[in-house]
Amino acid sequence: MSPFMGELIGTMILILLGDGVVANVLLARSKGQNAGWIVITTGWALAVAMGVYAVGDISGAHLNPAVTLGLASIGQFPWSDVPAYLVAQMLGAILGAVLVYLAYLPHWAVTDDPALKLAVFSTGPAVRSPGANLVTEIIGTAMLLLGVLAIGANQLAQGLNPLLIGFLVWSIGLSLGGPTGYAINPARDLGPRIAHAILPIPGKGSSDWGYAWVPVVGPIIGGVLGAVLYSGLF
Repeated sequence: MSPFMGELIGTMILILLGDGVVANVLLARSKGQNAGWIVITTGWALAVAMGVYAVGDISGAHLNPAVTLGLASIGQFPWSDVPAYLVAQMLGAILGAVLVYLAYLPHWAVTDDPALKLAVFSTGPAVRSPGANLVTEIIGTAMLLLGVLAIGANQLAQGLNPLLIGFLVWSIGLSLGGPTGYAINPARDLGPRIAHAILPIPGKGSSDWGYAWVPVVGPIIGGVLGAVLYSGLF
């Protein structure tokens, strides 16, 4: 399997399991309805770990443009490979979102609130303040890159790193996820938002394109900043 396909499949797994847990908690008449934030953050943490386990040996399992751009900015990933990785991540994210839509097919029509349907696919602020929301995403993604690079720098038991990266994402979600829903990944938000816009979801409402730049720009800035900070400090 090529690195391109590795990134596509890994990101698809990430979104299938990550957006899937949100669907389970938010959509009407789901078995997990109203299970709460701890279930969502745990599901996302495991989604990241499973995605990394699946394709780590194939593509390095970036699964996130912020990771790809952050590593490239400090010379740990070739710039020539960046465009292909970004395309693969976006396609994988869209495909994963489509699979979530299919998995929960009967539940869209019985869920009345359009905001809950959008929240399955993409993030949104608890308090809409674009400047503050941007700062939150920058901080969260900088922490992601600092953590990923720190985990990678340690001599750990073989096969443990993906699980630890999952724990890192779990910690970010629990500690920093409240203000914006912690996109910390442009593909994770933009790909499913595109899927939300094009899929025939009953009563879906707006895809909130006015906010969509925040979970793209913030993670890109934060990813590069976190990688540069780690490279300069350690």
